[in-house]
Amino acid sequence: MNIKPEQLKQFISDVLHSVGLTKENASIVGDSLVSANLRGVDSHGATRLPIYVKRLKSGAVTPNPEVQIAQESDATLLIDGNDGMGQIVGKRAIEIGVEKAKKHGAVYIGVKNSTHFGTGAFFIQQAIKHDVVAYAMSNAPSTMAPWGGLKPYFGTNPYAFGVPAGKNNPIIFDMATSVVARGKIISAEQRGEDIPEGWAIDSKGRPTTNAKEALEGSVLPFAGPKGYAISLMIDLMSGVLTGAGFGPHINNIYGDFDKPQNVGHFFQLVDVNTFMPAEQFKGRVDQMIDEIKSAPKGEGVEEIFLPGEIERNTEQARLESGISLGEEVYKTLKTVGEENGIDIENYQ
Repeated sequence: MNIKPEQLKQFISDVLHSVGLTKENASIVGDSLVSANLRGVDSHGATRLPIYVKRLKSGAVTPNPEVQIAQESDATLLIDGNDGMGQIVGKRAIEIGVEKAKKHGAVYIGVKNSTHFGTGAFFIQQAIKHDVVAYAMSNAPSTMAPWGGLKPYFGTNPYAFGVPAGKNNPIIFDMATSVVARGKIISAEQRGEDIPEGWAIDSKGRPTTNAKEALEGSVLPFAGPKGYAISLMIDLMSGVLTGAGFGPHINNIYGDFDKPQNVGHFFQLVDVNTFMPAEQFKGRVDQMIDEIKSAPKGEGVEEIFLPGEIERNTEQARLESGISLGEEVYKTLKTVGEENGIDIENYQ
């Protein structure tokens, strides 16, 4: 099925509203999922709706959380997410954080009692509109073994970074600390497809291309021990420092339906005006972008891309052509919709 982005967002929002979210909160989550699909990060897009609905219905997620400041100083915020959906909690954390960054120049934001927050780029896009440099990170349930180990301890612990630009598009970098996000392996398993070698190991530590075996084993960190170290750093900041769960003490989104996840996030916002006028900064970013884009190219290279540029191009294409939902994803969306009185076929 090919569906227009606005129609897909409306379908997702209507399903989430039917299970208890306010229209405003349902729209926030819908924005996040559709934004992921538009940018080509389909593993974090509409395919996540069924598990979100299941956790909401189980009571493990608060549909409309009271997101509160648990503790603060001039330069720090500790946010309690009240076990709400990570997109709702994270958006509110960014809103509070931008206000504080504008007042004090910069802010570190820790978040506890949250859940899976989708893509880090979703929050970066919100923040940089206010002329701040933004960092976003989150921990996640255990799916990745420490380097050299067999048993998963860390999550795929994503990290995102962004800066505003002037005439050019902003630079937005978003990655998992595993070779690929585990969601891509889940998507491959749903489609009955193999995965490339080097993505994961099975439960006995052997390299595997079988998606099911990979899900029973461990994803691998990018760049070996370097990715492992960065994943550790993110868990220390997002989990240990905030008081959220960390390592194996985060509940699995695809299980533990009677328990909150207690995922932790960590954001950093820096107001560029505390260093130089925003327009001057964005002009300098433009200069850097232009110089990189015009740099000599290697053999066979047609264009040098900035972080996030390929995703931006995908977004522009999908805004025009629509979002294509694979057969398995369409079936799961149709089922979750019908279970809640919503027919996806009405949104074509």
